[in-house]
Amino acid sequence: MKTTIHSRKLNIKKILKIVLPLTLGGFLVWYSLSDISLKTLGTFFKEANYSFIFLGLFFGILSHLSRAYRWKFMLAPLGFKPKFTNSILAVLVGYLVNLAIPRAGEVSRALVLTNYEEIPFEKGFGTIVAERIADLIMMLCVVIITLFVQFDFIYGLLIRNFNPIKISVSLVVLGIGFFTSYAFIKKAKSGFLLKIKTFVAGLIEGVTSIFKMKNKWAFIFHTVFIWIMYVAMFWATIPAIEGLHVPLGGILIGFIAGGFSIAATNGGIGLYPIAVASALALFDIPTETATAFGWIMWTAQTAMIVLFGGLAFLLLPLYNKNT
Repeated sequence: MKTTIHSRKLNIKKILKIVLPLTLGGFLVWYSLSDISLKTLGTFFKEANYSFIFLGLFFGILSHLSRAYRWKFMLAPLGFKPKFTNSILAVLVGYLVNLAIPRAGEVSRALVLTNYEEIPFEKGFGTIVAERIADLIMMLCVVIITLFVQFDFIYGLLIRNFNPIKISVSLVVLGIGFFTSYAFIKKAKSGFLLKIKTFVAGLIEGVTSIFKMKNKWAFIFHTVFIWIMYVAMFWATIPAIEGLHVPLGGILIGFIAGGFSIAATNGGIGLYPIAVASALALFDIPTETATAFGWIMWTAQTAMIVLFGGLAFLLLPLYNKNT
């Protein structure tokens, strides 16, 4: 009886993990379209210069190829050398699965190599976690670069909208809270704090392992290249809308906002156009134009993932028919 109840709870959790994000995405789509009519949005799509959209997608494809190639540097020290084609197909399948179930793409990606390259799931998945740590560091680097490039703008924005004294007090409180928490976690020997300590130690070990690998500079090069391509994809698509001019700071802030939205919902459904439009609005870009650009960017990225991810699903068994 207990087993049946436990099984039902697990099934409910699985269903909620799929349904809730999609429901949230549907609401955000409706909310985003409240700023622009479907007719106006359709006009933007119709009049867009698709040469720039395809240029942006080209940069996106290069990032995926680089990610698949970078993966071999993580697997080599473990004694595995998967076919490059299988690595590419696994990456594309992972992106596609993430559109339906957040974070499930990483699992499916590891499973592909388990099925077709006989790489143990836990080892393949471990390398993907290490990759995500590297990507997190790169996102932080983009944020830091943006703060330097747009320091005056961001500082002025904070001053205009927030009390400087409150900001200073908040930073001091956060600093004290951080160091106090660090002291408690460092001394933890049991319970929840020990789990946090173990988790943080694992993250640090994952990051430092990158610098210990044989081809660390090749791995670092591809990591930087992937993120340059991400930014280039955003930058290249801007001229698709006639008259849309976004400064470098706006490109970086818009890219960061879009990146966080993708992490928050299924592929950024609904939230991506809102986040990008809100970021571009800071640079006095009209709401309709900014929202339309957000939708064009999201649609192009999603179409690319659906197309190539779907093809990857079909090609995997065909390419590995002798396996």
